Amino acid sequence: MSLNANDFSNEDITVTYKPNCCINAGLCAKQLSTVFRNSVIPWIDLDGEQTDTIIKQIEKCPSGALNYRLKKKNKAYL
Repeated sequence: MSLNANDFSNEDITVTYKPNCCINAGLCAKQLSTVFRNSVIPWIDLDGEQTDTIIKQIEKCPSGALNYRLKKKNKAYL
């Protein structure tokens, strides 16, 4: 597994996963398994849920290994 950051994007958001920061708490996969999947590659599927739900889950990441960047500045989330 690469220790470099991985980017996953859709039309609304880019999610960056930094495996070297991850403490493997598993909150993302346990609480939002439609997006953060353990046994599928690519393991992040941004089409699995609405953007606001993904953002809320990323903000729960205890290690900061997951981050996001919105693509459309004029669209409101949350």
